[in-house]
Amino acid sequence: MNIPLVAIIGRPNVGKSTLFNRLTGSRKAIVGDQPGITRDRMFGEVEWKAKMFRLVDTGGIVPDDEAIIPANIFKQASFAIDESVAIIWVLDSRSGVTPLDEELGVLLRNTGKPVIIAANKCESRTVENEANEFYQFGFEMSPISAEHGTGVGDLLDQVFDHLEFEEEVEEEKSTDIKLAIIGRPNVGKSSLLNKILGEERVIVSPIAGTTRDAIDTHLTVDGQNYTLIDTAGIRRKGKTNEMAEKLSVIMARKALERADVAILVIDAIEGVTNLDANIAGYAVDSGCSVIIAVNKWDALEEKETNTIYEFERTLREAMKFLDWAPIVTMSALTGQRVAKVLPLVAQAYEARNKRIQTSMLNRFFEEMVTQPKGGSAPAPVKGGFTRLKVQFLTQAGIRPPLFILFTSGGKPGLHFSYTRYIENRLREAFDIFATPIRLVERHKTAKKKP
Repeated sequence: MNIPLVAIIGRPNVGKSTLFNRLTGSRKAIVGDQPGITRDRMFGEVEWKAKMFRLVDTGGIVPDDEAIIPANIFKQASFAIDESVAIIWVLDSRSGVTPLDEELGVLLRNTGKPVIIAANKCESRTVENEANEFYQFGFEMSPISAEHGTGVGDLLDQVFDHLEFEEEVEEEKSTDIKLAIIGRPNVGKSSLLNKILGEERVIVSPIAGTTRDAIDTHLTVDGQNYTLIDTAGIRRKGKTNEMAEKLSVIMARKALERADVAILVIDAIEGVTNLDANIAGYAVDSGCSVIIAVNKWDALEEKETNTIYEFERTLREAMKFLDWAPIVTMSALTGQRVAKVLPLVAQAYEARNKRIQTSMLNRFFEEMVTQPKGGSAPAPVKGGFTRLKVQFLTQAGIRPPLFILFTSGGKPGLHFSYTRYIENRLREAFDIFATPIRLVERHKTAKKKP
């Protein structure tokens, strides 16, 4: 079903992101006093009168600024205007009409689309009366306070008068694979997203930290739906001085918490860093499946100073906890091997949702634990002294797969070498691809005789 799209437009620092958060009931857009914090298109959903429409928040439009970022913001806002069926134009009632507002008024009239002015920051009757000058643009207007929520209902009523909704038809819900693109700032995350999408959906520039928010973008390939999350470049909290960059760290980690699969982008030229390993740790802690994308590989090949085998050995040494994650060497700029990424993502998603039949697990337990093939399994001991008995194994969950090992005898606490042995055997036996495995011990203590 096609859901109408409404765009929020306005010059910098008039309260677009605050209004976006108010309408969508989320904190997806970063809000602050610094103009131009929102740089990319931010999508959300708004429910009103039992109907739903999609909302897109754009960066503050500065059409006459020649700097890289403002020029790209204007380009992104133009895309949003073209795709939308109606426009919410946010104006600052305290500032009144500015020359830039007059330019935007001409631009919006030429679109031929319904425009509703949200006269923001009307916290008093005096300011609300001053907002009447916005009627000179010839559009409908609602005085609002995005921060306090006053007048927002009237604004939504006006927006809904211009939207058409299809009759709801019951259909099977397709499962979206939620995919987060993560990595240090300026390693090519946005370039990879753009190459996958085949369009310039997010801003790409050589300035580190250009993407500050987590951007959701929808894509369908071979009948499979994806929700791609392009996260802000993660930096250590102590080294993120700007408010927006500090918030981007938190939001990137939140994006990982709701992602199924994470593509960890690593710069081939700079090599693997400690921060790369820390970011990978965030993904594993969140239970995400992981694909490692080594970007800018074409530049490394030109230098002929390394090979994939040497690079992989270095990477595996730095990230021993990710030895199960596949590696793709690629170039987001040229598209080299980018086509391999989504099939691996789909394979990882299938693995993280895998439920193993009890009979198959019982057979696995007998072959790998009770009577292990190829020699005995490592003894499940605690501290090198206490012997434990593993009674049986069961699967308790998915996304990622969760298994419970029931033990008895002695004190609880399986040795890490034993749990790693079980994890590796599970991965081999049931093809749990690119996905972490959770193992939990449940210990049964023998009852003391009276």
